[in-house]
Amino acid sequence: MTIRERTEEQEFATFSPYAAFSRNSRGRDREEEPCDIRTVYQRDRDRILHSKSFRRLKQKTQVFLIPEGDHYRTRLTHTLEVSQLSRTIAKALRLNEDLVDAIALGHDLGHTPFGHAGERALNAVCPFGFAHYEQSVRVVELLEKGGEGLNLTWEVRDGIRNHRTSGTPYTLEGQIVRYCDKIAYINHDIDDAERAGILREEDIPEESRRIIGDTTRKRLNTLIHDVVEHSEGRGSIAMSDRMESAMKYLRAFMFQHVYCNNVAKREEDKAVRMIQELYHFYNGQPELLPEEYQYLMKEKGEAQERVVCDYIAGMTDSYSIHKYKELFVPESWQG
Repeated sequence: MTIRERTEEQEFATFSPYAAFSRNSRGRDREEEPCDIRTVYQRDRDRILHSKSFRRLKQKTQVFLIPEGDHYRTRLTHTLEVSQLSRTIAKALRLNEDLVDAIALGHDLGHTPFGHAGERALNAVCPFGFAHYEQSVRVVELLEKGGEGLNLTWEVRDGIRNHRTSGTPYTLEGQIVRYCDKIAYINHDIDDAERAGILREEDIPEESRRIIGDTTRKRLNTLIHDVVEHSEGRGSIAMSDRMESAMKYLRAFMFQHVYCNNVAKREEDKAVRMIQELYHFYNGQPELLPEEYQYLMKEKGEAQERVVCDYIAGMTDSYSIHKYKELFVPESWQG
C-alpha cells in the first residue's frame, strides 16, 4: 500500500460522511498516473502554489491602490487568510482540508491588476465580458504551463468557479471557501481602512459590533464559531440567520463607507482608463503580445479579444504601470 493509499484510507476512517473523499474525486480532464505520496487534492494545492499566477498575487491590489505602507493586504495575503480560515472550519467539521486549501489558494488567480477596478475596466470593453471567478478557472484550465493548464480536479475547479456570493459550490469544502472569502475580506478590509484613517472602530454600526464583535479578533472568532456550530453534522455549510444578516449588514456598510470611499478609490478612475487603453492598444496590435499569447490565438484558436484580456488580467499593478509608460509616455518625460 502506498502512502497515498494509506492517506485515503485514513480519510474514510476519520472524515465526516459529508466530506469530499480524495479517492472519490470526479477526476481530471486529462487522466494522469496517481502520485504514490500525495492525494489528488494535495497535488492540486501544490500545483496552484507553484504557479506563476499565484506568485503574481503578491503585487495585485486588494482594496487600496498602491498603498503607502507595508501592512496593507494584497490579493496574496487575502488568499492566505481565506485559506487559513477555511482550513480551521474544515478541520473542525472533519472535512477535507486539502481540498479547501486548494480551492482557497486558487480562488483569486484570475484577478486583474488594481482589484475590482481592473475587473470592471475589462468587463466594459471586452465583448465577451470579464469576471474574475471565470478567469480564475481559465487560468488553471488553459493559461498556466504554456497553454496546457494545471489539469486540476473537477472539485477544485468547481469551488474556484463558485466562490462568489451567488455561487453554489458542489462540495461542502467549496461552500466553506465561499463563506470564508467574505469573512476574510470584510474583516481585513476594516483593519486596512482603520490603518488608512478612513474608518474608526466606533464608526462601525453598533448593532454589528454588538452581534459580531468590536475587534477583528472577536469578529473572526464569532463568525467562525457560528459557521461551525450551524454546519456540524449537516450536509451543507451555513450560518445562523442572525449572524448572516449581521454580516450582510456589515458588508453593505463597508461598500458604502470604504469600497466607494474617495480616499480608497481616488486613483481608481486613472487605473480604469489605463487598463482600458492597454486593452485597446493590444487589441489593435495583437502581434505585439508575448509569444505565449500568440500561441493561444494561433494554435489554440482562442479569440483575440479574450487573449488580450488574458494578458492584461495577468499583469501585476506595477507591471501594468510599466507597460503603460513604455507604450504611451515619451521616454524623456519619464522620471
